[in-house]
Amino acid sequence: MRRRDFLLALLALPKLRIRRVRMYASPITRPMINQSFHVVTVETDEGITGIGEGGSPDLIRLAARLIIGEDARQTDALWQLMYRGLFYPAGREQLHAIGALDVALWDIKAKALNVPLYELLGGKSREWIECYSTAFPRKGSLKETARACIEAGFRAYRTSVADPGRGEAFDARAIVRKTVEQCREIREAVAPDGEWAIDYHTRLDYADAVRLSALLEPLEPVFAEDLVRSENKAFYRQLRQAVRLPIAVGEQFGDRWELNELVEQRLIDWSRVSIPNCGGITEFMKICALCETHYVGMAPHFTGPVSEAALVHCLLSYSGSVLMEMLGDGRREVPYLPRHYDFRNGRMWPNDRPGLGVTFDSSRVKMIAEITEGEKPLPVFRRRDGSLTNW
Repeated sequence: MRRRDFLLALLALPKLRIRRVRMYASPITRPMINQSFHVVTVETDEGITGIGEGGSPDLIRLAARLIIGEDARQTDALWQLMYRGLFYPAGREQLHAIGALDVALWDIKAKALNVPLYELLGGKSREWIECYSTAFPRKGSLKETARACIEAGFRAYRTSVADPGRGEAFDARAIVRKTVEQCREIREAVAPDGEWAIDYHTRLDYADAVRLSALLEPLEPVFAEDLVRSENKAFYRQLRQAVRLPIAVGEQFGDRWELNELVEQRLIDWSRVSIPNCGGITEFMKICALCETHYVGMAPHFTGPVSEAALVHCLLSYSGSVLMEMLGDGRREVPYLPRHYDFRNGRMWPNDRPGLGVTFDSSRVKMIAEITEGEKPLPVFRRRDGSLTNW
């Protein structure tokens, strides 16, 4: 579709009133409400259904009641309503639910236009997305496994701070020594045509994180992730002065207000914020713009199969540095999703299917929530121009 025709089709798109939201239990989900892979569908009166992923039944109900009866095309306005319409700004758990619904709304809009979602986000800025692997399947020794990961087409092999032995206490100094030994093996294995990265998993205190970073500097990781606990983001001002490795942070964060100071002050080099954790596509693209402005790359945390499909569309349209995390060897057979993302040879690829390009078989999963009635428990105040303001 030519750009002019696409814009005309967008303007001619009819109102798509939201009439029902359903949630289905995913058998592959993680047992945490802020990292669930539960499937969420949003149905419209025009017969178009969008799909998202995340949240819990109670949190989905809270957000869904705010948007029943509203026009599904108005993605940003509905995001603002869900984020600000329950007195408190949405916390991380509620953002996960909002993200599920927001992804479904974008899926609806792209399906209504019969185009892949990335066309609504500006089109493709790249032909594929490079990936790195977390927990690549064991292929013998650590060196053999890291090498096999690169040979499978991944850009990088990701490791982590070493685990203590079974039943042993976490002795940080010993763990640092063990981690350095492992990283030397990995670096030797992936060279010269591959890369590696490391996650500190917020396990270390400041002194040990700095010490490990200094020891790893000659091994040139792509990034070191989550060097210290995530509660005190301002502490990265001190950490940045002591660590010369590229720093990646964000998988434990939500919206842009949790990340903006780290990005604006150049305290990190890679954002690990993901979908649906940040609040969905609407918020993720704003975070992308923030990161591009300050030359911060996007390396979103791995997530469920529907959300990973959404990330592909978002990252295709982002012109900055991108490196997408995949779990294991990247292949994923999901009985209730005959089609989800397109992965091969260590890379994520675009497709031309409408919307997210995801096919959902609801007969393979159990419905756990259904919302058909709208409710706005607080007054909704709007400025003279119709935009939302807090009540």
